[in-house]
Amino acid sequence: MEKTLFRFVKQVASLAQKLTDAALIQLSDPAGNGFAGWKHAVLLYLREHMDAEYEEIIDWAEEMERIRFILGLRRGKFPAPSTLCKVFKRTPMSVWRQLLRRSAELLDQNGHAAIDATYFDRRQASAHYLKRTGRSIRTIQATFLIDTAEGAILDLHCSTKWPSGMRIGPKVALRNAGDLRSLAADKGYDDMSFREALRAVGVRPLIRHRVFAPYDHAHNARIDDERYHQRSMTETVNSSIKRSHGSAVRTGDWFRQFREIALIAGVHNVEQAIEA
Repeated sequence: MEKTLFRFVKQVASLAQKLTDAALIQLSDPAGNGFAGWKHAVLLYLREHMDAEYEEIIDWAEEMERIRFILGLRRGKFPAPSTLCKVFKRTPMSVWRQLLRRSAELLDQNGHAAIDATYFDRRQASAHYLKRTGRSIRTIQATFLIDTAEGAILDLHCSTKWPSGMRIGPKVALRNAGDLRSLAADKGYDDMSFREALRAVGVRPLIRHRVFAPYDHAHNARIDDERYHQRSMTETVNSSIKRSHGSAVRTGDWFRQFREIALIAGVHNVEQAIEA
């Protein structure tokens, strides 16, 4: 177990140090104590991997000599748990998405992707928040874009409003079009403008048509079945994440819940890479 944890931390440290300067600045401690942003990212990833509280992960990391060596820290020089919590709350989603994309590069990719949505429960974490704000949103919709070679999560979109796939699909797929050769999706993403947008950037759409007329059967018959059925990789990844990390988010407010899901997705990629 210790060897696996060391490999996990070493891999995340390597990824985090490659972030852009702008991302690292946003991860850094605003108090200006010189604690590098990439070290915060490593500890936050490790917290999710270990399913620990902020206090627990700091105590644990301080006792692990090899972890201290990677982070370049001595006992008593780790950030306070409250500092780590504030960093997570302050750092925008764009930084976690950037780290997610880097984590996906640890796994083999073939350019053939699939997209689908899953749902995370937020009732347990947000009961007081919902009551105080008068809101009743109890589930977050998370849409994952997944490469079908080894199940790397390339990107994600989170929402409390449950938008249709026809609205989310283009937003997620087109910002990653340079890495895609084809995109498989179910009938929830059936929209001709989406297909045309994918073709315009050189991505082959493998999206089933909802059947309203005989020619819809013909359209579906022309879809590459082998590539299309790899769409099931999204269900495999969704199931794996929820078995390992649970189906409910822990943080209180919605914007941190989005970041938590992005963090979980990145941890999943690293975990799959070190197990390969």
